[in-house]
Amino acid sequence: MEHQKEELAEPVSPVGQYFNSSVLCIYIIGVLEFDVPIDDLQTYALLRDVFLPINPRFSSIMVQDKEGEKQWKQVDVNLKDHVNIPIFPEGKTVEVHDKYFHDYLSSISMEQLPQSRPLWEIHMINYPTSAACSTIIFKLHHALGDGYSLMGALLSCLHRADNPLLPLSFPSLKQSNPEPSTKSLSRKFSWMLSSAFNTVSDFGWSVLKSSIISDDKTPIRFGDDGADFQPISISSMTFSIDHIKDIKSRLGVTINDVITGIVFYGTRLYMQDMDSKSKSSHSTALVLLNTRNIEGYQSINDMLNTKAKGPWGNKITFLHVPIPKLNETRISTPLEFIRDSHNIIKRKKQSFGVVLTGTLLDMEGKLRGQEAVAKRIRGTLTKSSAVISNLVGPVQQMALVNHPVKGLYFTLAGGPESLVISIMSYMGVIRVTLKTEKDFIDEQKLMACIQSAFEMILRAAMEIPIETKR
Repeated sequence: MEHQKEELAEPVSPVGQYFNSSVLCIYIIGVLEFDVPIDDLQTYALLRDVFLPINPRFSSIMVQDKEGEKQWKQVDVNLKDHVNIPIFPEGKTVEVHDKYFHDYLSSISMEQLPQSRPLWEIHMINYPTSAACSTIIFKLHHALGDGYSLMGALLSCLHRADNPLLPLSFPSLKQSNPEPSTKSLSRKFSWMLSSAFNTVSDFGWSVLKSSIISDDKTPIRFGDDGADFQPISISSMTFSIDHIKDIKSRLGVTINDVITGIVFYGTRLYMQDMDSKSKSSHSTALVLLNTRNIEGYQSINDMLNTKAKGPWGNKITFLHVPIPKLNETRISTPLEFIRDSHNIIKRKKQSFGVVLTGTLLDMEGKLRGQEAVAKRIRGTLTKSSAVISNLVGPVQQMALVNHPVKGLYFTLAGGPESLVISIMSYMGVIRVTLKTEKDFIDEQKLMACIQSAFEMILRAAMEIPIETKR
């Protein structure tokens, strides 16, 4: 079954080239969990009529022109090459299917997609697990676009389960008690000085972290070699967004601050449990940021507009965020991890270090080529301890051609890091997904530690009256 396309060349963005180079090959793995079986889905018709028309890149391959520049070249798409329907043993229990699904997801995430055809594929799992009646896995190369773009593409294929005519809405991530917009002259001057200092500090630190300084070896970081080709494991856990909002309201921070604090605290508890010395090790997380100045998702047509506020592509950068160290005070007062996360991220937002870092990478790309930049980015990943990424999903339940979507989560695969933590909100639930290096990180123990961190932070937050807004 082929989908015919006219040839059309489009330059590959610098970031797209970084993510599909000789040293980096990054994939986005998206998982849709359904309430009902999906054996009656008209898969090929959906892909042909809905998915492929979203963006020409879904029917293009990456080629190099005579000048050595990489281009997207449209080709004929044989949809059968992109659809996989695995066969699990029949008559097994849900628990056995859980293991088959877990092993299958981890295995396909490691496999490289052929460069000779468009860089995406889907896997349709029509077997019940403890999480869903059936599942679809999307594997898309990061060169096609970032999480924002690909989430926008996914949303264009789905509709509200209760009423397809109504738009989907998204939760607010704003702070509970935002600072007033009016500032005195002295406060503005102080902010400018602080911003200038933070910019110089963050830019210098980013350069050092990308070239010289490595994190300590710990139970979450094996060393500088990278784990690109090591077996991985992918698991996820859920938290009630109402509980997260309750903590947010009592501390006067953002949802992202709360989730980041819980993940950091749980990670340190795991590190301490595996090696007591690592509780105070020097460890940093690379937090991926969407650089678009927009809330929610635009339509695909708006994204493809060259003047769009939220354009299609890889519009991301990263922050080096130190993981707060664990000491006796913080063990007894876990809310300090939330406050530390809030203060660190707030200070980083007062800095233009990420802008300068992006400018430096652009200059290096022009002078030394995109492969040199890709090597630098890979070095940054290997010298850090974890990668953290998040996406915001809709509040209402979605459906794919009247098949209700029960759950939704994603992760990144193919990189050299031993730990990726991906965070996704959907339908009143926060889904935290861990991609870990198998046989190095004990994912079950790490999830248990993050769960313990959440429970300790929730208990501590409940002792604070909402009125104080600390």
